Amino acid sequence: MTATLDDFRKIEMRVGRIVAVDDFPEARNPSYKLMIDFGPHGTRKSSAAVRQWYDKRALLGRLVVCVTNFPSRRIATFDSEVLTLGAIQADGRVVLLEPDRDAELGSPIG
Repeated sequence: MTATLDDFRKIEMRVGRIVAVDDFPEARNPSYKLMIDFGPHGTRKSSAAVRQWYDKRALLGRLVVCVTNFPSRRIATFDSEVLTLGAIQADGRVVLLEPDRDAELGSPIG
């Protein structure tokens, strides 16, 4: 399926900073509950199935790229409000996407 530029423009992606990381034992896959600060766009929650590749200390304060305009998704007992993006490797490992430099919180990706 081919997406158009108009399709791409419908997806809102922004830079955020992880400000809290909690274990999420109720999730089916090893996950964390993340609180992500998007600056003027507020703080939002995300479930990220990256526990087997990232230590909580390594995530705290890290910049990430998220889709911010999908509807909330209920994962076990948690409402995930944004999709934290990662590159899925051939072995199933997830590498979180981040800007290569410090970026303003809430900056749109385009």
